[in-house]
This record gives sequence, structure tokens and C-alpha cells, in this order.
Amino acid sequence: MPDVRLASPQGRWILFTTVLGSSMAMLDSTVVNVALPRIGRDLDANLSALQWTVNAYMVTLAGLILLGGALGDRFGRRKVFVVGVVWFAVASLLCGIAPNAGTLIAARALQGVGGALLTPGSLALIQASFHPDDRGRAVGLWSGFGGVGAAVGPFVGGWLVDGPGWRWVFLLNVPLALVCVPVALRHVPESGGEGARGRFDVLGAMLGAVALALLTYALIEAGEGGWVVALSAVAGVAVAVAFVVVERRRPEPMMPPDIFSSRQFTVINIVTLCVYAALGGFFFLAALQLQVVVGYSALGAGTALLPTTVLMLLLSARSGELADRIGPRLPLTVGPLLCAVGMLLMLRVGPGASYWADVLPALVVLGLGLVMLVAPLTATVLGSVDVARAGLASGINNAAARAAGLVAVAALPLLAGMGEEAYREPAAFDAAFGRAMGWCAGALVVGAVIAGATVRRPPPGCKRPECLRHGGVVSPPLEGEPVRKRLS
Repeated sequence: MPDVRLASPQGRWILFTTVLGSSMAMLDSTVVNVALPRIGRDLDANLSALQWTVNAYMVTLAGLILLGGALGDRFGRRKVFVVGVVWFAVASLLCGIAPNAGTLIAARALQGVGGALLTPGSLALIQASFHPDDRGRAVGLWSGFGGVGAAVGPFVGGWLVDGPGWRWVFLLNVPLALVCVPVALRHVPESGGEGARGRFDVLGAMLGAVALALLTYALIEAGEGGWVVALSAVAGVAVAVAFVVVERRRPEPMMPPDIFSSRQFTVINIVTLCVYAALGGFFFLAALQLQVVVGYSALGAGTALLPTTVLMLLLSARSGELADRIGPRLPLTVGPLLCAVGMLLMLRVGPGASYWADVLPALVVLGLGLVMLVAPLTATVLGSVDVARAGLASGINNAAARAAGLVAVAALPLLAGMGEEAYREPAAFDAAFGRAMGWCAGALVVGAVIAGATVRRPPPGCKRPECLRHGGVVSPPLEGEPVRKRLS
């Protein structure tokens, strides 16, 4: 039984190191977009290379995050968390010294592996370490501080890009890891490793990641055509089918197919795909639009995007309380529609746009839509399965959101007609950005319609979200395993 109290020195150290570790991954998912124009200019990279700079990280993270949690249960959560932090730091160092775009992309893929180890591990350590009476508050502080990290990420990233240079966006992770690892080894108790049994679904994890990589490659390179692109698309579909077959036949699959027998769980993941595809595409392109077309500096673009995350931090808990009272269907219908309106308002953000009259109103409306939908979405995911599978359900939902985002980053430039050099041509990029916002708004409307037609109130007594204050804009919060009777 965990017995560390939050008010104790050890409790504060545990909270510090888990927040620091998870913030490394969360910061990285928000700051890189701000640095993309400068990366492209310094490395002479085309738009495809910039897409891969984002997506190489997302492919390995989305494909391996469920496996990362299982590894911690088997071999020890602290051990896997520390390995993840070290791995992430080494990959970040490689990103920071990358001499060309190809090396940067490869290092970003390695970063995603580290993120898949440390992201679920940080929450699992809190759940396994703290006394049951303090566990809820500890998780709340962890998610709140993590949200603050997500909020300041674009600001810090912009300051680094405009100051010492974009490489420090990655190199900053190295000193953070040098602080995090010794604290974890000294103050965080080991947990797991003794009771977990069974086989790892390594094959399933690898098939999932390879399918995502092949399909992403086909989408990014589709404008060029050729037999390699066609073969990649066919191979991606074939590997995806193989993933489904493997998951159906394995005794202990990474993603048990029977969890989708819950109609509510299936529906809410479809809504998740629609919402986070739009959000992933939006935040990839908006940072470029503000710099390439409007003329903001990297710091200006990062600061401009802050209101959305700040609104989520301030209001997400109240949104969850409202959804508890009225049910999730209305918030999950109105929220995506508000986000769609916010993205359509971004059509006004072009050359000479005013921040106060054009940019801020769009981001406020978008932020209010996110506030309305994120907490109810998480609650509905958790309430759609048995309590014992709540952690698995949250992990699948989180992975689905990240996969949707990477597919959007790959597909949107193609759908919007962006050429390889579009981000170097403000007029061409502005026109394509407008078309892309139409696609994003359309995906959100589809999600709203599906939610309005199918989502129902979860049954009483189901697991409720613990991460009430959430600042991440590219994926829903991870929720861990429910409190078991043996811990109380």
C-alpha cells in the first residue's frame, strides 16, 4: 500500500520530478511548431521535412505509448520513467546538434520513443506512490502544473528561437533531465515489477507504429506521386489490417478489440479523431501563418497562441462540473461547433491582421470550445467501459488523438494545395491556410453531429476524471488506473 503523504518532503520531491519529466514531453509537443519556419530556413528544408519534424515524433509516441505503460508495470515504474527521461534527453541532444533535416527527423522519432516511456510513467508513479487520501490532490497538482508547462511552452519556445536559436528548443531538455533523474533515483520509490505477468504485445505496438509511418509518408508525399508513394499507401493499409488481425488473436493484446464492443466508447473515439485531427492541423499551420503571413516573430507567435491554453487551465474543471450536471451530449456537440467557428474566424488573419481585432477573438472562441469539450470527452471515455479498464480506455483515447493529429499534419497541406515551398511564399501560404481552416472546421462539425446523435450520459458510479485542469491542446489528458480496494 502506498504511504507517501503529499505534505512530506518526499511527497514534494515525487511531485516535482514527475511534473518535470512529463513537462519535457508536453513542452516538446507545443514549442516545436513555433520553431518550424526558422528550422526550415536554417536547414534548407521544404514543407515535407517540416511535416516530418512534427510527425516523426508523433508516430513513435502514438504507436508505443500503451506499450510504455505496460513496461513500467512489469519492470518497475521508476526504472522505466528514468529510462524514458534519459532516452528523451539523448534524443533531444541529437535534435539540437542535427546538421540536416534527415538527422533531425530521425532524432525526433527517437524522442517519441522516450516520450512513450516517460509520459504514462509520470502519472503511474504518482498513483503508485501517494497515500490514497492524497492521491487525488497529487494527480490534480500534477495535471495542473503540467498544464502550466503546456501554456508557457510556445512562449518559451519563441523566446529561444528568437534568442539563442531554435536548437535550444531541444537542448533545453538536457539540463531538465540532469535535474530530474537524480531526484527520481533518490526520492521516488520503486513500484510495479513484482506482480505483473503475461506477454508484451510488442508485435502489435510495432505494427501500429509502422502502419502510421507508412500512411503518413504516403499522405505527405502524395503530391509528388510515383510508385513509391502508391506502394507506401498500400503497404500502410496492409500493415493496419495485420495490426487488427494480430490484436484479435493475441491472448493479451495491447488494444483489446472487445473494448470497442461498447458503442459509447467507439463513438467517443470517432469524435476524438475528428476533434483532434482538426486541432493538430490547426496548431501546426497557425504558428506558420502568424510568422510567414502576418509577420510575427517566433516569440510573438508563441505568445499569441497562449489564450487558448490559459482558458483551458482556468475553466476546464468548471466545464467538467457542468457536464456532470447536464450530461456530456450538449457540451460535446456545442464544443466542437465553437472550435469550428474559431477556426473560421482565423480566415480574417492575413497580411496586416490586428491581434486584438482578428487573432485574439478567434483564439478565445476556439479556447472556449476546447474548454467545453475536453473534460466531458474524458469523462465519457472513462464512463463507457468497466472501471477496471478505465486506464486502458484513456490510453487508447490519448493514442487515437495523437494519431489523428499526425494524420492531419500529413494530409492538410495536400488537401489545401500547399506546395513544397509554400511556407516561403506568404501569398500562396495564406490562400492555402484558408482552405485548410475550412477542412478543419468541417471535421469539427462532423464530430459535433456524431456526438449530438449518439453520445449518452455515462451510468452512475463510473470512474470520473482526476486530471481536472488540463492545458494540453493536441491530446486529451491521460487518466490512470482506478483506485483499487486493496489501496484503501
